[in-house]
Amino acid sequence: MISRIDLRGDALPEGGALRDLLPRAEFDVEAALEKVRPICEDVHHRGTAALIEYAQKFDGVTLEQVRVPVEALKTALDELDPAVRAALEESIRRARIVHREQRRTEHTTQVVPGGTVTEKWVPVERVGLYAPGGRSVYPSSVVMNVVPAQEAGVESIALASPPQKEHGGLPHPTILAACALLGVDEVYAAGGAQAVAMFAYGTSGPDGCPPANMVTGPGNIWVAAAKRYFTGRIGIDTEAGPTEIAVLADSTADPAHVAADLISQAEHDPLAAAVLVTDSEELADAVERELEPQIAATKHVEDRIKPALAGKQSAIVLVDSLEDGLKVVDAYGAEHLEIQTADAAAWAARVRNAGAIFVGPWAPVSLGDYCAGSNHVLPTGGCACHSSGLSVQSFLRGIHIVDYTRDALAEVTHHVVTLAEAEDLPAHGAALKARFGWKVPTP
Repeated sequence: MISRIDLRGDALPEGGALRDLLPRAEFDVEAALEKVRPICEDVHHRGTAALIEYAQKFDGVTLEQVRVPVEALKTALDELDPAVRAALEESIRRARIVHREQRRTEHTTQVVPGGTVTEKWVPVERVGLYAPGGRSVYPSSVVMNVVPAQEAGVESIALASPPQKEHGGLPHPTILAACALLGVDEVYAAGGAQAVAMFAYGTSGPDGCPPANMVTGPGNIWVAAAKRYFTGRIGIDTEAGPTEIAVLADSTADPAHVAADLISQAEHDPLAAAVLVTDSEELADAVERELEPQIAATKHVEDRIKPALAGKQSAIVLVDSLEDGLKVVDAYGAEHLEIQTADAAAWAARVRNAGAIFVGPWAPVSLGDYCAGSNHVLPTGGCACHSSGLSVQSFLRGIHIVDYTRDALAEVTHHVVTLAEAEDLPAHGAALKARFGWKVPTP
């Protein structure tokens, strides 16, 4: 059901050579880019009419308007299962606690007497958030995108989610209810690349969508390709690929826990990655034995879980030691990394590359998906080696404010002129000389 990669016996290779030995899902955004290009440009030129046409083509629904009426949001919240509402409210509460602490404050540094540099943090003016609506419904993604944007101080927040045929062309009612709980009333029934194009270009008309400065949120390969297409025109969070979990475990780990956690991510998508890295062959054997009965007791077996676990993106990786295991998980750079070892906190502290780290047997990835307070919009495909998950900082821009007096500028002018001339940019130096009668002040 799940393959093995045996890295025992020889010294582990370094860098890219080690990464090449590890399982990874195929996710060719570049190939998808050419297919989304005409869709994006069609939305550019035809606006809402194109969105309505694509809703019919891709989602099988006939829309009269793309913007969701505010009344539909209120109705969805009124009709929401009380238990689901309570769970969402707790998820929101915990996410706010964590993200509120991330807000940066203005700071001024005196470089020299009379010369200061202030860094102020300014939120982007308007963001478009995307909530997927394919194989599953993800109100949790609404929470994870909206809360950090709100805590950053973003003034204008819009959300798009695919129209659902079974819900009269509206996004899933739980998505709408989550928006209502969060106070987001600008919601659009639009999915895929066309939703990203709507945010990037904007649309006109009575239910038109003003263009956004930034688009965030997970989605399928078409959403990722559209984000790449618009990079430079808009800011993006990441080109999210299939979800992935890596578990670094030793003989102290409970195989039932490990198997359950691997399955929990495999149920997302047939391309989802589930990787166990262990120095214990006995644990590997026990986890494999646990998989079969646990899979038999759950849903989404044939269309998601079995293909995901059997795919080349999933594996049990055997290593000689936890030291080698640490090298493997750092090379892999997992979206979600669980540490299920003795002294798990100490091993977790040494990890360099992961979107989020879950320490010990009582912090499974599922907790982070919903109610840990952390954000679950995380880098995939090894991008955790250089990128972070979504946070308040994602929606903030640092701006330097330079304030120098005449004396402070005079004191450093000779250095500026010297460097400008060294770079063969004499006009740069002349901009300072002009302020001092075309003479370089004596320091």
